Amino acid sequence: MDAIVLGGGLMGSATSFFLARRGLRVRLIERAAIGAGATVASFGNIRRTGRYLPQMPLAHRSLALWSQLHRLLDCDVEFRATGHLRLIFDTEALAQMRQFQFEAQNWGLEIDELTPADIRRRFPGLGPDAIAASFSPMDGSANPRLMGTAFATAAQRLGAEITDRAGPTTVTASPSGFHVTCDKGQFSAPILINCAGAGGRAIAAQFGEDVPLSVHGPQMGVTEPLPHRIVPVVGMWGADGAYLRQVERGNIVFGGGVKRTDVGPDGFARVDPARLEPQLRQLVRLLPQLRNVAILRQWSGAEGYLADTLPVMGASGTTAGLFHAFGFCGHGFQLGPGVGDTMAELVATGRSETPLAPFSITRFASRP
Repeated sequence: MDAIVLGGGLMGSATSFFLARRGLRVRLIERAAIGAGATVASFGNIRRTGRYLPQMPLAHRSLALWSQLHRLLDCDVEFRATGHLRLIFDTEALAQMRQFQFEAQNWGLEIDELTPADIRRRFPGLGPDAIAASFSPMDGSANPRLMGTAFATAAQRLGAEITDRAGPTTVTASPSGFHVTCDKGQFSAPILINCAGAGGRAIAAQFGEDVPLSVHGPQMGVTEPLPHRIVPVVGMWGADGAYLRQVERGNIVFGGGVKRTDVGPDGFARVDPARLEPQLRQLVRLLPQLRNVAILRQWSGAEGYLADTLPVMGASGTTAGLFHAFGFCGHGFQLGPGVGDTMAELVATGRSETPLAPFSITRFASRP
């Protein structure tokens, strides 16, 4: 075996697929079901608007792959380039959007500013009180429930070994490489890629690379089916803004608008019913029709957040053969295919055409 990937969410399964596509012998180890962690709890948003600008090359690389996934994976993951509409309700948010719009041009992202008349004409019923909006036409959404298994299954077809429901893992290192012990046995390889999501901190800390990561859960929900009228993904500018999208079956998936929930000692994040009312108040600003709609289900999932809200991605600063891709701070879904492709390139060739320096784990090396 050439490499072991720890963590079977979107990042780990995508990395396994692209490694196998490059001809490496890969074993993917997931303690539970493939894609059942933070990935399945994701909103499914594929957006570049509002990102940390040095992350834009990775976001562009990923978007180019999203449009190819049906062919690459032989599976429809329901990627739809419906556009991303972000509504603005105050002058402070408008200034924030315009500054981002100006700076993003240098990073290859063009977004349109819409007036209230534009919004009413192009997206009737959305944000009646909005004073403006941004629109990115090439972004969109996909189905997070399909992603982990689609990548893992495709990786398996290319020869990757999938070890899921492996239970807790123990990682050790020796001069010959890394050794992972779990309920399914012991596996060894000279390369280890840490894609363990919220559990990534514990693995990195074993190798002298502790990071300031905390674990929280989003508060997500879905409504009863409605006539399908909302095409783009819809959000708002501003901290902790709500967001929604309508799936082809008519249900509206929503999230944001409230602070994330904490994760208990058992590692699970649970919905806080008291937060639904303030969340719905924000959602109604986006879509007033939601006032009279039934909520069918709510859910959450454990996600890792770094103190600077940027992920850890790249080679270890202490240990040869160790690589990291974790802590995507609730905005990793769009990046997933690009992360997998970039990590596979880095592992296989020792370099990456996509800049990763801002995400290196070594940025925490000197912290007290």
